[in-house]
Amino acid sequence: MKVEDILRKKGTRIGMVRINETVTTALRLMKAENTGALVVKDVCRTEGNTVVGVISERDVVRALVDRGPAILEQAVSALMTRDPYCCSPSDSVRHVLSLMDEHGIRHVPVLEGSTLVGVVSVRDLIRRQLEELSGEGVPVAAATAAATAAATAAATAAEGWDFPVVANQ
Repeated sequence: MKVEDILRKKGTRIGMVRINETVTTALRLMKAENTGALVVKDVCRTEGNTVVGVISERDVVRALVDRGPAILEQAVSALMTRDPYCCSPSDSVRHVLSLMDEHGIRHVPVLEGSTLVGVVSVRDLIRRQLEELSGEGVPVAAATAAATAAATAAATAAEGWDFPVVANQ
């Protein structure tokens, strides 16, 4: 499976913030986008619209612990990860998982040449894996609910218990 397969299903929306915005602005954008990280863009007339980093909730939490709440009014550039690990749409999902594991990251910008075309997150990869495991045409939630109900019924019948029990607790 390729990164482009993930992006095709996920869509093209990319959470971004400009390099000179405050950390508070970045956090508000993360909340609005329901994401744990944003791509940081440098928008200037000479350089163009380029990816310069990634800022994540983890970056903010670590800075809060180390430096205190004053960091919330600093520019995103003070906390972001510069030169983030990236992938291309033609890269395999296995390659992206290896990047995430090796470098302890959860979001990987996807570049086609120098153009940002998406971001792949751990959540995206988990969602895709669950879809594959549940079988084609069966929604993940329905498959999970059916499996839980079956396990509960089997445990109740086998043990003679009259309250819900889930196997492998």
